[in-house]
Amino acid sequence: MSEIAGKPPIDHAFAGERRGGAADPTYAGALSFMRRPYGKAVAGCDLVIWGVPFDLSVTNRPGTRFGPQAIRRASAIFDGDPQYPSRIDPFARLAAMDYGDCALPRGDLPGSARAIEAEAAGILATGAHLVTLGGDHFVTLPLLRAHVARHGKLALIQFDAHQDTWDDGPGGIGHGSFVLEAVREGLIDVARSIQVGIRTVAPRDCGLAVIDGYEAQALGVDAVAERVRAHVGDGPAYLTFDIDALDPAFAPGTGTPVSGGFTADQALRLVWGLRALDIRGMDVVEVSPPYDHADITAIAASTIVQHHIQALALKKGG
Repeated sequence: MSEIAGKPPIDHAFAGERRGGAADPTYAGALSFMRRPYGKAVAGCDLVIWGVPFDLSVTNRPGTRFGPQAIRRASAIFDGDPQYPSRIDPFARLAAMDYGDCALPRGDLPGSARAIEAEAAGILATGAHLVTLGGDHFVTLPLLRAHVARHGKLALIQFDAHQDTWDDGPGGIGHGSFVLEAVREGLIDVARSIQVGIRTVAPRDCGLAVIDGYEAQALGVDAVAERVRAHVGDGPAYLTFDIDALDPAFAPGTGTPVSGGFTADQALRLVWGLRALDIRGMDVVEVSPPYDHADITAIAASTIVQHHIQALALKKGG
């Protein structure tokens, strides 16, 4: 691929380096996440971004199988610039690749869980930090299995409108029951785990701390972030961000919207406020593009991931 007038070629996703920003025009080029090069040979990477296009376990509106595509598309706006609020190029410090999407057996929920866990485990075995683009919230369960096998038991930091502790019966794990199953399997350190932004009533809390929607608004962003940091402490954690933690005005494209949630600004400041924690992996889930408008939800989701990546880069140093 040749350069024109001294400028680098577009389609950094095909031919780019693992480090450094890209120069693709926002409106053109292959759409990987933040223009990271696509590839499966990720040994030596600090960061791998991966999609899980899945919506077999939704209980209301479908469409999250299109979430990874939409989040990647929205991330093009970040192309090649120093990132806010860190004001750094995170990829000057992090070697990063987009692994593409997980291959899933159609219509097979147990098989999908096995495929997600196995592929995640393979990525984690290289030593990379894994960021996953969902997909409905069921995908977090096999992701936790893979991360815990690599890192040991983790605290769960969950931004969500729902506690996801419903019991779907034997073998019936859905996007509203992954937390209950994770607790039953001993995957998470319950004493250090916390759910933030909850605006529905579940039959059980499974021992996790909860900051509900009204309490979060009364406390304010800084106090909520401080409470999460104090509760999780210095131990390893996993961050899962269900986009319905945001109010439907800021995230209409989701399967189970609940009024009264965070603004996009509040959500981003909360994620940024947790940047010092030892987060070993993260996902953003429940983006359903068929119900989105003007990519509002996808933009919010991609920016949440972008903030997390900046936090990783700051820890890496330069």
